[in-house]
Amino acid sequence: MQAIIFTGIQATGKSTFYKQKFFDSHVHISLDLLRTRHREKVFLDACLQTQQSFVIDNTNPTRQNRQQYIMLAKAKSYEIIGYYFESKIKDAITRNNLRSGKALIPEKGIKGTYNRLEVPSLDEGFDQLFYVRLNHNDCFDISPWKI
Repeated sequence: MQAIIFTGIQATGKSTFYKQKFFDSHVHISLDLLRTRHREKVFLDACLQTQQSFVIDNTNPTRQNRQQYIMLAKAKSYEIIGYYFESKIKDAITRNNLRSGKALIPEKGIKGTYNRLEVPSLDEGFDQLFYVRLNHNDCFDISPWKI
């Protein structure tokens, strides 16, 4: 069983990456879709109780944000895998400006997340960490963690 935790500012490709890599194998847990922490908790609890692999597709900018998921999953013997999405603010704002409707995030929201962003580390409890860079045409380069 895997608990996969994404970290990165908005508009860095996290949801697209989920669709490409994990759609067929992992439950998608995203505040963008579920809208409330209560609903997120219900989905997460169901995965933990049924030993279903899942992806936390949120920005998770701080160690504290990530820790809540890591602790719960570790207690159920999950493998904890982190993906850090390259978070260049200029690129994210450019990609965000191509969005419309509810998907368009206010620029101050992206900047606020960027200002809180803490790069993850293995000592948080991750079994594996990867660095993800979004290229053109929604292609991703994935590298083993080196930091």
